[in-house]
Amino acid sequence: MKALSALRATLAARAVRRAAGFAAVAALAAGIAAVLTMGGQSADVAALPATVKHAVAEPDALLFRTMRDISNNRLDAALVEIDNVIGAYPNFRLAHLIKGDLLLARARPLTTVGNAPGAPRDQLDDLRDEARVRLARHQQQRPTDRVPRYLIQLQPGQRHAFVVDTAKSTLYVFENNNGTPRYIADYYITIGKNGIDKIREGDKKTPLGVYHVTNSLPRDRLVTMYGKLSELYGNGAFPINYPNEWDRRQGRNGYGIWLHGVPFDTYSRPPRSSDGCVALTNEDLEAIAKNVQIGLTPVIIADGVEWVEPGAVKGLRRELLQQLDSWRRDWESLDTEKYLTHYAASFSSSKMDLEQWSQHKRKVSAHKSWIKVKVDGVSIFQYPGMDNLAVVTFEQDYASSNLSQQTRKRQYWTKEGGRWKIIYEGSASAAPVEGPLRTG
Repeated sequence: MKALSALRATLAARAVRRAAGFAAVAALAAGIAAVLTMGGQSADVAALPATVKHAVAEPDALLFRTMRDISNNRLDAALVEIDNVIGAYPNFRLAHLIKGDLLLARARPLTTVGNAPGAPRDQLDDLRDEARVRLARHQQQRPTDRVPRYLIQLQPGQRHAFVVDTAKSTLYVFENNNGTPRYIADYYITIGKNGIDKIREGDKKTPLGVYHVTNSLPRDRLVTMYGKLSELYGNGAFPINYPNEWDRRQGRNGYGIWLHGVPFDTYSRPPRSSDGCVALTNEDLEAIAKNVQIGLTPVIIADGVEWVEPGAVKGLRRELLQQLDSWRRDWESLDTEKYLTHYAASFSSSKMDLEQWSQHKRKVSAHKSWIKVKVDGVSIFQYPGMDNLAVVTFEQDYASSNLSQQTRKRQYWTKEGGRWKIIYEGSASAAPVEGPLRTG
């Protein structure tokens, strides 16, 4: 009888431990679900099929499989998956946090991701936010049959375009397919600590707008320039031309906005942890580096990308190209007053407003007997968040009776009275932009 009673007690204890284990795992799964719905986004981990149809970054895929196993109470399988993540990415702090949760879940219920006692709350919140963003990214449908509405036309020499979606912590890479963008990859990114819409120096915000890569700062050059501080940028950096012409017109200032890597002691950074730059893992920075052309590669930063069918931008492209050609022909005609009708009332260029620009053009045209203008290599980008603003860049070959010159020109066109007109015009030469060291 004593032996039977002892056996019953052992089985009862095992049942209690098993129930506690199930409760711990269930609590952890519920905690994960709570994390994944932060910020109004949701990710149904348990419902995710074992095979995801679209291609995604490997760490996100491995992380998602771990979460799926946790949600389905497969603790041992989840431990194997998270060990795979850590084995492939040893400095992936989020993966170490989740493994710690899994080990703790064997002993006691956990209510959220990152239940480690005594851990700094702000760091845990950052990692939870990264978990939510990465898992939501994994479930996103890839834009294989859509394009951002901003990419109206890529010029033949622009092999790729980058579109940053700050709302989804994602940088998309598009290939130039005979002028039409075609999606090829996307990457997890980090933005400014204080979010978006940069206005002034030091506000720790990421700018929104149409920019271009202006320089390349590889690892060895950063070390030469900044010594040990260069470790903040990992494998290198690509400065962009913030503030651009439109930013300066709006009174925005600051400098040193880069695409760059991360310190070597971590695989990635939380979604909001830079000083305004766009940061990628060092591995991903190396991947996009192959697509960068200094002075040519556009970087469009938007607060949520607007996706459209590839043919949806044809009408706007045709309209803007017609207006550009009309501007060119009216310039050639030497009819200065007709030429000036292409400029908006609020036009400015360098230090000239419309009145000063008009006086200058009348004076110059009076000394010419003929003008020929050739426009080539036209790119057109719609400004994110502004339906009536387009950035047009092209190679201009100008010849007249007393002057010939070739220029890379940039114009900003806006709708005025139902017609596209030029609100800014100037050189598009992309001088290297470095400035003082930034800690973005």
